[in-house]
Amino acid sequence: MPLALFALAVSAFGIGTTEFVMMGLLPNVADDLGTSVPTAGHLVSAYAIGVVLGAPLLTALGSRVPRKKMLLLLMALFVVGNLASALAPGFGWLIGGRVLAGLPHGAFFGVGAVVAARLVREDRQARAVATMFLGLTVANILGVPAATLLGQHLGWRATFLVVTVIGLLAMAALARLVPHVPVEAHQNLGREVRALGRPQVLLGLLTAVFGFAGVFAVYSYLASMTTEVMGFGESSVTLVLALFGIGMTAGALAAGPLTDRALRPTLYGSLGALALVLVAFRFTIHVPWLALVTVVVLGAVGFMTTTPLQMLVMNKAKDAPTLASASNHSAFNLANAGGAWAGGAAVAAGWGWTSPTLVGAVLAVAGLAVAAVAGLSDRTGRTAKGASRVVAGSPLGTDTGTEHDPVVSGSSSPASGS
Repeated sequence: MPLALFALAVSAFGIGTTEFVMMGLLPNVADDLGTSVPTAGHLVSAYAIGVVLGAPLLTALGSRVPRKKMLLLLMALFVVGNLASALAPGFGWLIGGRVLAGLPHGAFFGVGAVVAARLVREDRQARAVATMFLGLTVANILGVPAATLLGQHLGWRATFLVVTVIGLLAMAALARLVPHVPVEAHQNLGREVRALGRPQVLLGLLTAVFGFAGVFAVYSYLASMTTEVMGFGESSVTLVLALFGIGMTAGALAAGPLTDRALRPTLYGSLGALALVLVAFRFTIHVPWLALVTVVVLGAVGFMTTTPLQMLVMNKAKDAPTLASASNHSAFNLANAGGAWAGGAAVAAGWGWTSPTLVGAVLAVAGLAVAAVAGLSDRTGRTAKGASRVVAGSPLGTDTGTEHDPVVSGSSSPASGS
């Protein structure tokens, strides 16, 4: 794999750390700024709002910017947002800093996924995209627990200062390791918007909204489940979250080669497995060691859905995949917010702390149903060659209607990017 993927993974590590660390710092922020923990929880939503708004907006504004330069600009905005968060004089300013830090999230992963796919051979594209996402999963194993401990001992502002430094290091790695990747000569915003409106792309985004919501219906309340149901102390919450991160990393590692081999079966299998594991968690959560094993498996099958979903929307957007790729992260964050809301509604209704598992299972089944409908409607357009690819050496815009045909032209040398 090209070293450029390392630079993308480092960037993803920083983004993943700042996205999820706020969940562990809410009490510290609330105490320091004189507000309640539920009110401080709006800081999580503020970041998600930034992602949802920024993904399509910044991708559209940068549609004519060379890919490497776009990645650097997005990471620079990430640095500014985290620095603004660290220096925020009050709660309102911190809300603004979180929105600002979230704005480049989706656009970065959207552009980064296209760049990652263009750096490798056709048969390794999903693995390349999964390698970039490894930074996001490792953030949940190392970055978030370490940043949470740092914030608890040195103050939450120190956490965002460290993330700012990570962002600067990521910019240096991007500048040094990522090759020049030009925008295709015929690329334009109108083409990107039209590609985003294709039925298969929209169905892919809808699959992400429902399917991934199943993960966050549970993950959002995993800390409370740890103390209220599993019977562990508060000091064990970090360990349980780290186990979930280990599962996410395992899922990401498995998803790449599986998606390269069979995209839709991997998507169907991961969503189906997610629903089954969520139902099982409803019962294993009462047995501590089984609960911990299930947390790892849940992280694995949950995150295994991300790579096939990412590749699906890029493939179906064909010759203009960047906006669709970025919008997929808006869909993921809508899933985060929607899953958290649905799980919380079940708890608030008095159904108990285990109820989010069943809510998540229903959402996962809904995502699987949407994916199945999309696959069925797409079947008539398939040829004997199978699934399309995002990057290849054939002319950009080649559209055979299959899932293995090249749809975005790269260089004849995959590592050169130009």
